[in-house]
Amino acid sequence: MDYLYQLKNATSIVNAIEYVRDSELPVRLVTAIHQIDGWVLRIQMRLLPSIPQHRELRLAMEEMAIPLPSSPRLQVALWNLDMGQSAVSVMQRHQVAIVSHGKPDTRDIELFCAEFTKGLGYKPETLA
Repeated sequence: MDYLYQLKNATSIVNAIEYVRDSELPVRLVTAIHQIDGWVLRIQMRLLPSIPQHRELRLAMEEMAIPLPSSPRLQVALWNLDMGQSAVSVMQRHQVAIVSHGKPDTRDIELFCAEFTKGLGYKPETLA
């Protein structure tokens, strides 16, 4: 089972990933994608969460994010990742910026924000 959310900025996605990482949820992997207008966060479960776990996750995430209906382009990119293609290959083929894919970890996001900001010389709102 997958959960898909849109977040406004890096702080929100870091908080969401920390929540997922520290929870008792049966999380298989987390994917973070940067877009011009924000971030996409996919949470993929190993097993179906219990009804209370599902409810708790939805409530927590809806405080930080907006549920996101999946576009065909995004679905194909995520499916390719699930099939074992490398993040670099998927990024090149589908023109998406996959910042993190795998175990819930915020270091990739923090590094991405630092490098992106360094290259631009200023900090866009989505990286705040």
